[in-house]
Amino acid sequence: MQHRAVWAVLATTALLLTAGCSSGGARTPGGGRSATSTVTGAASSSSGQVAEETPPAKGSVRVVRTVAGNLRTPWGLAPLPGGGLLVSSRDDGTITRIDERTGRRTELGSVPGVAAAGEGGLLGIALSPGYASDHLVYAYLTTDSDNRIVRMLYDAKKPAGQQLGAPDTVFKGIPKGLIHNGGRIAFGPDGMLYAGTGETGDRGLAQDRNSLGGKILRMTPDGRPAPGNPFVGSPVYSYGHRNVQGLAWDGRQRLFASEFGQDTWDELNAIKPGGNYGWPEAEGRSGNPAFQNPIAQWHTDEASPSGIACAEGSIWMAGLRGQRLWRIPLKGTRASAPPQAFLSGAHGRLRTVVAAGGDTLWLTTSNTDGRGEPSKTDDRILELKVS
Repeated sequence: MQHRAVWAVLATTALLLTAGCSSGGARTPGGGRSATSTVTGAASSSSGQVAEETPPAKGSVRVVRTVAGNLRTPWGLAPLPGGGLLVSSRDDGTITRIDERTGRRTELGSVPGVAAAGEGGLLGIALSPGYASDHLVYAYLTTDSDNRIVRMLYDAKKPAGQQLGAPDTVFKGIPKGLIHNGGRIAFGPDGMLYAGTGETGDRGLAQDRNSLGGKILRMTPDGRPAPGNPFVGSPVYSYGHRNVQGLAWDGRQRLFASEFGQDTWDELNAIKPGGNYGWPEAEGRSGNPAFQNPIAQWHTDEASPSGIACAEGSIWMAGLRGQRLWRIPLKGTRASAPPQAFLSGAHGRLRTVVAAGGDTLWLTTSNTDGRGEPSKTDDRILELKVS
């Protein structure tokens, strides 16, 4: 297992360095709309290292094609190494494989124990770092009693609908509610499993380091607190979050996270181990030195951020209520220019964005989640080219 973990770290790091946030040189500015959001000057962690190339202040987005349509409450998205996209349905509790070339879909099966209600259900999915040999798919789901993370064997040789093995619970006891269930999971460049959780509407959980709500958690693939975590014996990596919805790393293995604000400010944060991100005492920037300030913030009607990805030197952030894709160019752990909005209103609510290598992104919509416009009832996966 140790050798497998080392290879997974090396492979993931290489992917991030080549495809995650490489700026790729100068680009022709695109026609994206200027942002009314604000950015902050969070200190860069690149001091003493080789200077980082800063992406252009303005970028571009082009929708290449619709990969698949007529999806129902898509939430998590995981590209398979040999081709194909796994997508989870929040309300149906199913995972489906989509051929990204033809759009053909195959239902792997249903995940037992999913209790879909409100913002809960079958949420984020991720592939094991050793997927090439173990074929394990991880999923974050809401049950009758909690939110938890399970893993299942995926066997593509079995008949459709029977390709998922019985779920093995990796981690349980994350608070659940009708709102703010978090749900994003991802394996980091270190081979550890990260999970974004919500405070379920119980604000006090976010500042309680003994609670799993309103946190970013870091654990081993088996669900134990990861070595080197900031609080000994705890899976808590950062706290003071309202509802973490996006996780992504740049080419230097720095973690970024998006989260919902309440009435005033949504946030994009650069995550520090043990950092306190202020909720509920602070929403957006704060003058309190005990809290980490976001690197960018938006009014809630412009964002309501969900998934994020890192590509071409920028963070790309999907907006639900805002119905747009935000580009935040980076220099270290700060925004190097004001965020820029694309696709405003063109495809409705945007849920998940995933780097597909180089200048390509996969983007899912979220118009069937009960909060979309009546005129937009189709959910789809789009292929984008970005700069």
